[in-house]
Amino acid sequence: MIKKLLIANRGEIALRIIRSAEELQIKTVAVYSTEDAEQLHVKFADESVCIGPAKSSESYLNINNIISAALATKCDAVAPGYGFLSENAKFVRALEEAGLKFVGPSSEVIDMMGDKIAARDLMKKNGVPVVPGSDGEVVDVEEAFIIAEKIGYPVLIKASGGGGGKGMRRVYKSEDLKIEFESAKSEAIAAFNNGSMYIEKLIVSPKHVEVQILADKYSNIIALGERDCSIQRKNQKMIEETPCIRLTEEKRKELYSAAIKAAKACNYENAGTVEFVLDRENNFYFIEMNTRIQVEHPVTEMVTGVDLVKEQLKITSGLKLKIKQEDININSYAIECRLNAEKPLENFLPESGNVNFFYAPGGVNTRVDSYLYSGAKVSPYYDSMLGKIIVKDSTRIGAIRKMRRALEELIIEGIKTNQYLLYAILFDMDFIRGNYSTSFIEDKLEELLNLMEAYR
Repeated sequence: MIKKLLIANRGEIALRIIRSAEELQIKTVAVYSTEDAEQLHVKFADESVCIGPAKSSESYLNINNIISAALATKCDAVAPGYGFLSENAKFVRALEEAGLKFVGPSSEVIDMMGDKIAARDLMKKNGVPVVPGSDGEVVDVEEAFIIAEKIGYPVLIKASGGGGGKGMRRVYKSEDLKIEFESAKSEAIAAFNNGSMYIEKLIVSPKHVEVQILADKYSNIIALGERDCSIQRKNQKMIEETPCIRLTEEKRKELYSAAIKAAKACNYENAGTVEFVLDRENNFYFIEMNTRIQVEHPVTEMVTGVDLVKEQLKITSGLKLKIKQEDININSYAIECRLNAEKPLENFLPESGNVNFFYAPGGVNTRVDSYLYSGAKVSPYYDSMLGKIIVKDSTRIGAIRKMRRALEELIIEGIKTNQYLLYAILFDMDFIRGNYSTSFIEDKLEELLNLMEAYR
């Protein structure tokens, strides 16, 4: 079993990992930037090490400093959480060379699944449905025109090494293809130093559905349900729920089977998420695999009772999965709202400053994962997410009502957040009916902002 764990992250996910590690009697080491010296993860870990100044590139993305901290404190493993270095194969190789375990898959798997073209080809070869599109890299605009005409507009231009919506463009007519292809390629080179592009048929107004999997080194793989992550703004998720009410039990089993096939195809080990789009006819298509714990993992934990972070740590320690597929019986509903420090009425401008007062909602089956406290500092240097509120109920409408109540109880003074926008979404009839897609926010933003103002 892991004896001592370094958490290569900050904020709520660092706290989340510390809690599970300590319950497994694993000693923890927090790393922090000078900006984060007073953060809760620094106070709650058994030890802490400053790894650099405020800029992420000089601290949380500084591979040498993180490995030096792990070795100096005699850790035997490193947990990355999500974001930062969590899907960085170079980081994982450096850990492996230093004799440190990585809480996640191997560097080879991260490389394989991080290359969207290679991942897509691997899925096709292993019988996992993929969106119709290019075979391999699209080298230039001329080839892009040929492929787009073949599969038909609209199309989606995507960066092979991309993520978070960068290097991605929707094209609805041929006149726009050249400028959008070149724009996406330039953005991909700037963001990922990788200009490799591919093209897919754009599935109009799909649902974004993902399957949580766990896999150990003994070839045991299980699916722990799906999450509907379709409430998004600019490819950034805002609200997630499980289960997806659009899926029939037959289609759900097909989806889980495809996710397990995907994990087997790349010899996956640890926690991972296989992501799909679901079209209007309920056909699903693989889009990517996230080789880490997801921000939205708590909704799965709420309905399954499985601590995914503990399972990650056990798998990394070489233990065999004790959970069987037949043990996963989901008979409740969970919803998660991501709380961000931002100004929705000012084009979602990120907010920073001091939290003068913070009160977290409580109650039965209500969970808050956050790094906030009264007096906490929200830094301009890092992601604007402050935490998540997660609720569970025996019915979906019960979960919606519970989340409304939780948002009503939430008090954050000193900074602006998206609290009331989330609240407004929960009263929208299309959301209540489950009749929404990834275009929900884009289609309804003005209406939601007006409703948000009425609730403030």
